[in-house]
Amino acid sequence: MANPPTTVHFVLPNDIDDPSRPSGGNVYDRRVIDGLVASGRTVREHAAFGAWPHPTVAERTRVADRLAKLPDGALVVVDGLVASAVPSVLFAHAERLRLVVLMHMPQGDGTGAEARAAEAQALASATAVVTTSRWCARRLASLYGVAADAVHVALPGVDTAPAVDGSPDGSRLLCVAAVTHHKGHDVLAQALLQLHGAPFTCVCAGGLDRDPSFVDGIRSRCRDLGERMSFVGALPRRALAERYARSDLLVLPSRGETYGMVVTEALARGIPVVATDAKGLPEALGHAPDGSLPGMLVPPDDASALASALRGWLRSPSLRSRLRAAARARRATLEPWTGTVAAFGAALDRVEQGHRQGTLR
Repeated sequence: MANPPTTVHFVLPNDIDDPSRPSGGNVYDRRVIDGLVASGRTVREHAAFGAWPHPTVAERTRVADRLAKLPDGALVVVDGLVASAVPSVLFAHAERLRLVVLMHMPQGDGTGAEARAAEAQALASATAVVTTSRWCARRLASLYGVAADAVHVALPGVDTAPAVDGSPDGSRLLCVAAVTHHKGHDVLAQALLQLHGAPFTCVCAGGLDRDPSFVDGIRSRCRDLGERMSFVGALPRRALAERYARSDLLVLPSRGETYGMVVTEALARGIPVVATDAKGLPEALGHAPDGSLPGMLVPPDDASALASALRGWLRSPSLRSRLRAAARARRATLEPWTGTVAAFGAALDRVEQGHRQGTLR
């Protein structure tokens, strides 16, 4: 660029680097920030709060004070979790600051009118919006009428990883997700209970502290599975990589994801995926260059359909061979994090260059 880029201020959840609470959104934010710094940008981070969607008065005031101290025209990226929780704070600075909302998941999707109104106000304060999937961009247009030219898509990247050969019988299943209702572990347990006599183990790697009563219910429901379904909690990155290396199939029964970074993390190792056909998950799964699917998609909330897909995987060597080949081919098409950073930086460049889109309606 002819002119050095201005400082980028990021307003983030305060648990972005908490290893005990890993999330795709936190990983995305950190990789983008680190990548922008590596590319030569100056970045300032401002921790907001972790009590979404109900921050305290003190936490709201802290965000308002930090925005108030920024100079006129400052370029500010606000994580969507923060933006949707303090929309009036953003609105107060909409004309003074260049606000960019980073939308991981529309919080007004499937929630009450109050949440939708809050998110609409937050988006109305933005000069531009960056989303982590094309599905999310379309959904914002549908929910709030956000103009297509105001939205920029920066898909999550993925790190290269050694290819996994897989075991002959494909019996080692892996689910990577915090154990909550939204992630569908209840559906997974019901599906596994239907695999009568099938040899398998299913390791669930993800936080167990977000909904303890739900976790207790799942453990009670799958008691008959014994050690075939285990919960190992949130794992540090290296330990999780070792779990991927010992797995045959990623299973993600989520009720919806904006994208689904664990899907591409599995595909980066040539591991096929069984996921739900919900929201942005088909986009993450993608296709091999020949058009074949590197896995299977099933309807959300349908334990029988999930059981059928898993039964087919476990019983059919030819299906396993076909899906593994497609996953390896898809592996070669995945974008690295440098591509994400480049797309994000391009969005910031447009804002810096004065192409203000106007308030988003």
